[in-house]
Order: sequence, then C-alpha cells, then structure tokens
Amino acid sequence: MTDDLSDFISAREPTAVRPLQGLTVLVVEDSRFACEAMRLMCLRSGARIRRADCLASARRHLRSYRPTALIVDLGLPDGSGLDLIRDISTHSPRVPVLLATSGDASAEGAALEAGADAFLPKPIESLSAFQRMILGALPTGRLIAAVPGPEIDLITPDPLALRDDLAHAADILNDNADEQTLDYIARFLSGLALSAHDAPLQAAAEALVRDCHSGHATATPVNRINGLVRDRLAAGSAF
Repeated sequence: MTDDLSDFISAREPTAVRPLQGLTVLVVEDSRFACEAMRLMCLRSGARIRRADCLASARRHLRSYRPTALIVDLGLPDGSGLDLIRDISTHSPRVPVLLATSGDASAEGAALEAGADAFLPKPIESLSAFQRMILGALPTGRLIAAVPGPEIDLITPDPLALRDDLAHAADILNDNADEQTLDYIARFLSGLALSAHDAPLQAAAEALVRDCHSGHATATPVNRINGLVRDRLAAGSAF
C-alpha cells in the first residue's frame, strides 16, 4: 500500500460536518435503493460518489480512476463481489479503503478473508456508522474532525429508488428465469426487503433462496414472491 494518500484524496480539508470531504467513493451495488442511501451519506459527508451496478462496470471504472474508498456488494448480477475484492486487495497501489457490504451477516468472514478492510452490514441507515467505517479503514496520517451527532444520523432513501428495484425484480421474475437467475433475484430481494424493513417479502425471498440452493425452486415460491412484489408496486411501494 502506498504511504502517500495524495493520489486518492483531494486538498479539501475535512470538517466536523463533512468529515469525508476530499474523498471519492465508488459503490459497486446493484440495488438503487441501497445505493441511494450511500449517495445521501456521501453527500452529507462531503465525499464524491460514483456507482457501478455490476462487476464489469466496476472494472471499467477502476481502469479509468482509483477511488479513495471502494464499497462492494457481495451479490451482483454477473458474479460475486468477493472476486473483485480479491483482485483489488492485491493491486499496487491499493485502494486505501476496501469495504464489503451485504444483507447476509454470515458473509463477513469470507469478505475479510478475501481482503476487505471491514464489513458494512445492510441495512445501511446510520450516517455516523458509515462515516466511522470509512474513516476507521483509512491509513493513518490524515487528521479527521469529529463526526456529527445522532440527531442527524438516520438516512432515508427516496422511495422511488425502492420502486425501481421492485420493478426490476418483477421484470426478471416474469421472464421465465432459470434457476441461477432466480437465486440471484431472490438474494437481491432479500437484501432489498431487509433495507426496506419488509419482513414478509424478506421471509419469502429467503425461502426462495433456500429452495434454489436445494435445487427445488418450484413455481409455488416463485409465484408467491412475484405476487408480493406486484402488490408492493401496486401500492406505490408504501411498506
């Protein structure tokens, strides 16, 4: 790892209100709802943000520039975020902050073993926790001001981003998806429901994940989860 952070951090100094000022964050996340939460956190913290929605897009971004912080969702449409973390963790110069995120808390060990500096569990809602995670992973040598207090801590993403995610899932579910695609969209919906605090949808998605894993993803659980997604779209995603 390089000892000089000047290649990754601009000259703009952090403040108590914007402790991530001068940093650039690349978020590799297929959920617009989850990414919207991180966009708002970066905006309030002073960091610039870019988004990649799959591994291929992330690799294109990284060929063009090197962010200060890379946040990688582990479940992506074209593969596992663990593969990207393994690759980036061995690059020189290395991205200063390399974080993994997932709604599956049991994935933390695999993420750290792959080379992530830390694991950011979903739902991502706390501004101060988000800031501390990035600041705590930065190499020493940068003076950081205190983070804001809990009175401005909770971040609520735009519900339109949630609706976009649900519409995306509905399109895939209605497209005679194969078992591998069903497994992906079930995990996608499980993480989305966790972030949206939708227990019925999360339970249905996790049941479909188990069925896919056992090789018994029948029409019944698929139709059930499709119905739940359609109900939420019809209701305007008001969970």
